[in-house]
Amino acid sequence: MTAPLSSWPWDNLGSFKYVLYGPLLAKAAQSRPWENLTPTWWIHILTICALRAIICTSWCSFCNLLFLTRNRRIIKDGVDFKQIDKEWHWDNFLIMQAFIAGGAYYLFPSANNLPVWNAKGLITAFLLHATVSETLYYLSHRLLHTDFFFRHYHSVHHSVPVPQSYTAGLGTPLEHLILTVVMGIPLAGSFLAGHGSVALVYVYLLTFDFLRTIFHGNVEIIPDWLFQSLPVLRHLLATPTYHTLHHKEKTTNFCLFMPVYDLMGGTQNPKSWDEHRSICQSKNEEVPGFVFLLHVVDVVSSMHAPFVFRSYASYPYTTNFLLLPFWPVAFSVMVAMWVFSKIFLVSFYKLRGGLHQIWLVPRFGFQYFLPFAKDGINKHIELAIMRADKLGVKVLSLAALNKNESLNGGGILFVNKHPELRVRVVHGNTLTAAVILNELPKGVTEVFLTGATSKLGRAIALYLSRKKIRVLMLTMSAERFQKIQKEAPPELQHYLVQVTKYQAARNCKTWIVGKWLGYKEQQWAPPGTHFHQFVVPPIFGFRRDCTYGKLAAVRLPDDVQGLGMCEYTLDRGVVHACHAGGVVHFLEGWNHHEVGAIDVDRIDVVWEAALRHGLRPA
Repeated sequence: MTAPLSSWPWDNLGSFKYVLYGPLLAKAAQSRPWENLTPTWWIHILTICALRAIICTSWCSFCNLLFLTRNRRIIKDGVDFKQIDKEWHWDNFLIMQAFIAGGAYYLFPSANNLPVWNAKGLITAFLLHATVSETLYYLSHRLLHTDFFFRHYHSVHHSVPVPQSYTAGLGTPLEHLILTVVMGIPLAGSFLAGHGSVALVYVYLLTFDFLRTIFHGNVEIIPDWLFQSLPVLRHLLATPTYHTLHHKEKTTNFCLFMPVYDLMGGTQNPKSWDEHRSICQSKNEEVPGFVFLLHVVDVVSSMHAPFVFRSYASYPYTTNFLLLPFWPVAFSVMVAMWVFSKIFLVSFYKLRGGLHQIWLVPRFGFQYFLPFAKDGINKHIELAIMRADKLGVKVLSLAALNKNESLNGGGILFVNKHPELRVRVVHGNTLTAAVILNELPKGVTEVFLTGATSKLGRAIALYLSRKKIRVLMLTMSAERFQKIQKEAPPELQHYLVQVTKYQAARNCKTWIVGKWLGYKEQQWAPPGTHFHQFVVPPIFGFRRDCTYGKLAAVRLPDDVQGLGMCEYTLDRGVVHACHAGGVVHFLEGWNHHEVGAIDVDRIDVVWEAALRHGLRPA
């Protein structure tokens, strides 16, 4: 039987729980604040709830700016999908406390007539917090760590491996009722003393949430020199490291904000300040074995990143209309990144004992097609490669447009320019070709191939000809076609057929798309056609009587750790084949660069290596 107050009564509502704010909105509207331009109690409740949510979300975004915070992270592991899902409804306590605040209005009916400012109220609240609230929290927190209460109420708060700002809200109703009392005592005391004010409510509640959010943020921001200069602060102000030790060991550091209570109660972890100093002085970044160098596709998709909205990034990318109001902000950031651009660390995960990082070239998809931007883009890719080489990275894999043939020849530009490179540069297209080829149905005898003379198109055509499959290669260039045809053995060259019009494929149900197709071109495909594709961006599915594959992708092994971001439109745990190609290169320990033309002889070798390491088709 479930213990009382161990689950939220609106759990079954999911995201529809926000309709519970409806009565408060109705009360706010009923008070007609637009007539006298004076915010009522109900307006204040809703505003404070919004500000508290913004504080928590903003701090989570800051902590996920890994290019700024990587050396100050306390627990070095990444946040995975399981933790993100567990913390999805972190804001349940805001709904509960909003209704408690609404009920408080009837205890303090004069709340609508509060003064804006009263310094005595702030002093009173601070004294009550430092004496009564901190004591109550310390004692109740220790009680929550006894066997019965921990098992039924507090274990969920400790169930996530990496504390984040959202972890501060992860708890049961009983825990947050206790927190509500802890927060309410200083406020109620100040009001009863006649020192209440609007500023008191805002300042106290937002400061309370800000400190709890910081302490759960897994990033140490409080400098060690502060405690060296003023040692007494060690007893008055906790740190994220101090709180993380409680999450890891559970038997020490129970205080809310003031470690003096742990000192008096004999529960202060003796490692607290040594750990804090160690984190503050640490400058040794863990060197990744593998780096995937990606780029942004468009302005809206730039918000599909953990340092913007962690929850949004944990699901496959879709155009969300709720994000459109943020478009001007994202566009402004794009311009700033264009002008003051550096390589950004976006995310990381661990696989088979190695650290794999995802870096971002600050360039958007359309910029790759601007002739004057070519040199600047290559400069940034080269900068990333040289930085990886200096760090000791083993393999760096290039995302779709970063290895564009017209841009840098599939990475060959950098290898030729820097023959002394220790990092292996990989375009990953060998595995991309392998994934596409292994998607083809057994028994297929003919395929229609667009983008036929591209790097991938060439490899696919030559491989299929070896399997005695007829390939209709769409290209207007007889010279380029003949060059590829001559690479096939003489007895297999007749399997490669040049076509110049889409009409030639009107009876072929297997299309491999390497060049963007619009509505008109897709109409030439017969009903039942499946469109395999390696074109960026993917084509739109105009035909209801046809099926459309996604970009070539591979599912990572089950033992991947710390992965909490979806790669563009792909499902959780699935990455583009060029990404996975670099992973395989790293896991196999291959010492060659994979740049330029695809070695057709290695397609099966790479595919078998991927399967051997637990990667599988998506």
